[in-house]
Amino acid sequence: MKKYILFYIFMTLGLSVAFISCGEDDLSSTSVIKDSQKEENDFDRWIAKYYVAPYNIDLKYRMEDIESDMNYFLVPADYHQSVRMAKLMKFLCFEAYDEVTGSKKFIRDNYPKLIHLIGSAAYRNNGTMILGTAEGGMKISMYYVNALQLNPTFLNTYYFKTMHHEFTHILNQTKPYSIEFDMISGSNYVKDGWNSKYASNTTSLKDGFITPYASSEPREDFAELLSVYVTNTAAQWSQMLTTAGTTGSGPLQQKFDIVYNYMLDLWDIDLNQVRTVVQRRQGEISTLDLDNLEN
Repeated sequence: MKKYILFYIFMTLGLSVAFISCGEDDLSSTSVIKDSQKEENDFDRWIAKYYVAPYNIDLKYRMEDIESDMNYFLVPADYHQSVRMAKLMKFLCFEAYDEVTGSKKFIRDNYPKLIHLIGSAAYRNNGTMILGTAEGGMKISMYYVNALQLNPTFLNTYYFKTMHHEFTHILNQTKPYSIEFDMISGSNYVKDGWNSKYASNTTSLKDGFITPYASSEPREDFAELLSVYVTNTAAQWSQMLTTAGTTGSGPLQQKFDIVYNYMLDLWDIDLNQVRTVVQRRQGEISTLDLDNLEN
């Protein structure tokens, strides 16, 4: 099952037609169907060294039909933007957990084994935009790579909150969280109506949801709480609770306590430490050489 982070709208239909001509020439015994070939480049070798070898994670940046969702008009990821994204994912996500846990084992054992980069977002006809999907615990697709900007707010909004969100779904599939979480907001979940009910985070916060999308269903609520917490500063999180007011801050805190204890008790991960490391690393983005594949 796929899980979505959603935002805006675009739709295109395409039609391709193949023409086949027949003749009476003798058939050759040599097959005309060839396996697809690709010449290994520096980026492929970098992926093998920094993704496959330490984490057993493959990164695909070339557009492949078998890995793509054919329901959407998608654009391949730009090579140079893919290099930058790969280095940022390693620095801001994988190595952040490595630092907190003291080894690469947590990511190696639990992170999906395939990450697929796609240049464009996937636009739906209900006014939303898909930024990431997680499939069966084995694959995460990251969209909108060609729009990459080296700004922490932009990076979190369009990529890294998505990465933490989708990873949370994977962890929940391996070790389910307490059903008590689902009861706190209970009948207030609105399924696909989240986009029309809440125009902004301000309105959703007052109803006890950290983002409008969190109001769609409990598992999305859980993943949004974790991802928003680690990608925002302590001051920003505190401001969200203040904005939520007396009606929203209570259920928000109750739900987050379950999220925090779930990660600590079942995974031995302190989200306060994760947030501290992620925030520090976000402040170091400007010092990174994102174009040089020698490191």
